[in-house]
Amino acid sequence: MSRRLLFVCDPLAGFAIYKDTTYAMMVEAQRQGAEVFAALPSGLSATTSSGAVGLQVQAERIRIQAAGVTPWWISEETGVRDIQDFDVVLMRKDPPFDQDYFVATQLLDIAIRLGVRVVNAPNALRDHGEKMAALEFPEFTPPTLVSSGLATLKAFAKTHQKIVIKPLDAMGGTGIFVLSADDPNLPSALELLTSTGKQAIVAQRYLPAIVEGDKRIIVINGVPVDFALARIPQPGQSRGNLAAGGKGVVVPLTPRDREIATIVGKKLLPRGLFLLGLDVIGDSLTEINVTSPTGFQEIKTQSGTDVAALFINALFQTI
Repeated sequence: MSRRLLFVCDPLAGFAIYKDTTYAMMVEAQRQGAEVFAALPSGLSATTSSGAVGLQVQAERIRIQAAGVTPWWISEETGVRDIQDFDVVLMRKDPPFDQDYFVATQLLDIAIRLGVRVVNAPNALRDHGEKMAALEFPEFTPPTLVSSGLATLKAFAKTHQKIVIKPLDAMGGTGIFVLSADDPNLPSALELLTSTGKQAIVAQRYLPAIVEGDKRIIVINGVPVDFALARIPQPGQSRGNLAAGGKGVVVPLTPRDREIATIVGKKLLPRGLFLLGLDVIGDSLTEINVTSPTGFQEIKTQSGTDVAALFINALFQTI
């Protein structure tokens, strides 16, 4: 009997399949004979009856078409299924980590209690905010501050002279500023991002090595992939995120990259974080992405390393 994989994700019609990592996972799972299902987080429903709790999902069984065929998937069946019909649930909803996302993780906790594997584990998604999780590894991080205090943030800028500030709940480079301590825009940027001192943000010492790229290192089942995707900013820009116009160049891991990824991966794996996307600038860890790490297709295209196959193989060996 073939395995059944449920992907809880964004709407399929919005996938940019030439680069989407969830799409690459689906293609490889189907290639290995699995049945692939997709659902929105809003399709999850919990019920209680006769002293027991259940979790159902409005799911679509799909068949991925050959490359170049439009649409890229065919819906073969749609309906409500019990979560225990699936061998594994992959939580691949993109940020922001808002109230709807939070509720989805709570519902997926029920799947765990019912004996269904969820990757990444919902409690681990809640406990490891992507901009804050790196604080657990201060030996690898640049000087970092998480605060909503305007005076505290300004003092941090004065200490380090040039800093990066970013919101805690965004992705793709949204809301990132690089500012000097004497920049007249610093007070306004801090007020904007903190909602005038009401919301905590992240500030880090600026790392000049960003000109060489913000490396995305993929860690699967505690083991780093041999190649990283370096997101290199456009000339005159400070953000390497591909969504912000950065150029993606695949590079082999350095010994420092491998040291960081191995230590972080092994420590977080027992918590249910099977897939990680570490962001490393120079020799410093800046973020640990746990919600929907990307970069699979770019790494395969430029290095030949089939990251989706590595992921699905490792997943199937553990279910």
